[in-house]
Amino acid sequence: MRVYVMLAAVLALSAAGAAHAQTNFDTVQFIRYLDENAALGDIRNGNIDMYFWRIPSERLSSEQDREGLVVYETTPATYSILANPAETEEFNPFSLRDMRFALNYLVDRNLMVNELLNGLGAPMVSSISPFDPEYIDHVELLESYDFRYDPGRAQALIDGAMTESGATRNGAGVWMLDGQPVELRFFIRSDDPFRSNAGEILARDLEKAGFEVRRDYGDLNKALAVVYGADPANLGWHLYTEGWGRSDFKRYDSQTLAEMYGPWFARLPGLNDPQFWNYEHPRLDELTQAVFSGDFRSEEERTALVQEAVTIGVDESVRVFTVADKQLQVARDGVEGVINDFGVGIASRFTAINAHSADDVLRVGVKHIYQGSWNPVAGFADLYSQHIWSIIHDPPVFRHPHSGTVIPLAAEFEVATGGPDGTLEVPPDAMVWDVEAAAWVPVGEGANATSMVTYHYKFGSWHHGIPMGMDDILYMISFMTEWGTDDGGGDRTYDPEYTSRTNQFMKTFQGVRVIGPDSIEVYVDYWHFDHGEIAGWAAVEALMPWEMYRAMEQAVLEGKTAFSRPESTNKEVSWLSLIIPADAAIVREYLAGYAAAGDVPDSLAGTDTMHRERYAAALSWIDRTGHAVISNGPYTMGGYSPESATMTVRQFADESYPFAAGAWSGFENAKTPLITHVIMPALVLASQNITVSVAAEGASALKYFVRDSAGKTISGEAAVGEEGAAIYLDAARFAPGAASFTVYAISESVLRPDSHSGSFFILNAP
Repeated sequence: MRVYVMLAAVLALSAAGAAHAQTNFDTVQFIRYLDENAALGDIRNGNIDMYFWRIPSERLSSEQDREGLVVYETTPATYSILANPAETEEFNPFSLRDMRFALNYLVDRNLMVNELLNGLGAPMVSSISPFDPEYIDHVELLESYDFRYDPGRAQALIDGAMTESGATRNGAGVWMLDGQPVELRFFIRSDDPFRSNAGEILARDLEKAGFEVRRDYGDLNKALAVVYGADPANLGWHLYTEGWGRSDFKRYDSQTLAEMYGPWFARLPGLNDPQFWNYEHPRLDELTQAVFSGDFRSEEERTALVQEAVTIGVDESVRVFTVADKQLQVARDGVEGVINDFGVGIASRFTAINAHSADDVLRVGVKHIYQGSWNPVAGFADLYSQHIWSIIHDPPVFRHPHSGTVIPLAAEFEVATGGPDGTLEVPPDAMVWDVEAAAWVPVGEGANATSMVTYHYKFGSWHHGIPMGMDDILYMISFMTEWGTDDGGGDRTYDPEYTSRTNQFMKTFQGVRVIGPDSIEVYVDYWHFDHGEIAGWAAVEALMPWEMYRAMEQAVLEGKTAFSRPESTNKEVSWLSLIIPADAAIVREYLAGYAAAGDVPDSLAGTDTMHRERYAAALSWIDRTGHAVISNGPYTMGGYSPESATMTVRQFADESYPFAAGAWSGFENAKTPLITHVIMPALVLASQNITVSVAAEGASALKYFVRDSAGKTISGEAAVGEEGAAIYLDAARFAPGAASFTVYAISESVLRPDSHSGSFFILNAP
């Protein structure tokens, strides 16, 4: 058995037993700025303090442009083209694999980076971005894809697929089928200049390839209805310009792989909605579920699973990745304590908590306030909501903003594991929730699990004043058991998004044992070579008080609202959003009913002693604030004004809150690897050796990759010393002609590599 302990003290983060001032600002106000230039102007004028979105690089090109500003470079966004592969009676060109794959040669990734992003970005071909920590682990595979803008190659694939389907081109070069031109419906995001321009360029290339293209423009709200909220078989769209942001920085990102390629995760056409046509790929489900749920026995096996999933995902090309964005984000000079998370940028949850200035109010510009829904079950699907929600709740564990490893937040943890080959004994008094019996039952003798995590929660008070407690954790486990299993067609506790994802955890869950007023042991059949990932997997998150989950659940069961967008579309009800007064009123109705009846949920029978106080506090909160967002973080939801496009949060001034202001100041400065110069020959003879000299700061090693003119690839590593590093290559190993060379500077503690690309030409020896 191996034991892994991670305590808050290890991170030198100060927790306060009675921390009244847990933030440096009394209020944070989020203000919508659709125009990045207007946001920059208001930062310069002192009207706002920072902007949680990119600023055009041409506006920050000189020292004078940056006067009075602090500019942060970050990599929070990636972009893709989503193709609709639905097989229907009406001809759908993108139901053909070769049509989808042709997009890899029809999107001009270099133009997107160099012209649309002004060089601030990198081409990408899969769900793993060049700025991700795992890119280095898979660099040989990812660099082997030679997707260059090649309309001729794309046209050959298109011609073959269309001709085989019976289509022909008329005299004007337009594809015709059954006497009608083949029309593509392309949904282009008009609220993002990059995606708007990229979409127009691709649309013109598709027209040159012989298609009529009908453009449909809109923002995320419209896309949620037209693309993600409708049956793909209706062919309301063929292509969509996607953009992806992150809520944190992950060292091992098992979720994004599943989200981008695994149909089970409900992020591919159909979204697992049983009433829709759904894209299916059993092997991708197997691979991504294995990576997601820790079904591997070594780091090497996980790498093989990831690479097979990526290979199939690229080959299927339902989602074609284009570029990763390197953004410039800006704060006003005079605002200190900003934390630049490598996955989110300055929109990190730690910025608004840790930052400070001479003012009591932090004013933050945002691209949008929100474009989805606010509920903790299957809401918070948009990046804009996540930025604000992240400072209103404290999860038990989080990710280090620079290494991506799992760290304690609202709970310290200890990990014990028998994996990958052994197991641990589960104590017979550990419990599981029995759905049929509606009761907690002991696991009994002879039960085993791969791993066990002990969590010591830092319970404070919920925002409505009621102390957090173990009842919130136990209720959450019973809720996950009910909604995380699909018992068939008559199962009322089913949601196409939430159930499919939570089911992966429930398959591994082997029991829970309460060992103290704030401590539990969680037993799971899950293993990872990084034991922090085990703690991340097993952590039970109660993001709101149990009475709120109960009221939301009953409202959904009685058809008043829905947890997810697909379910709301099917049932023609609202997508539950607790900041909307009408939805808050629905939740209030059920809370009032429970309060009048003095009702206690089955999962808390015999343990709850405060249900009346909880119902009363929740009702009072909704009546006082007009919303139903109650959580446990350092800020509380103040109010949302659609008319002025603002949202306000206020400091949770409660002495039970466990962290003092400044607790996260250790995250303020991160020394990233930086390649300062590279010297290599431009021309070499095949009989010569090649020496590449690299100077780098903050790097512990270099990893390099060479591809010759014949497509042969060679990679290797080199240690970095005080004088830099020298990489030696034998030119005789490469085919004559141009060879590309890429080197990455990596650090063991700060996992954002720097890279440099170049080339040399190899001549045959005379």
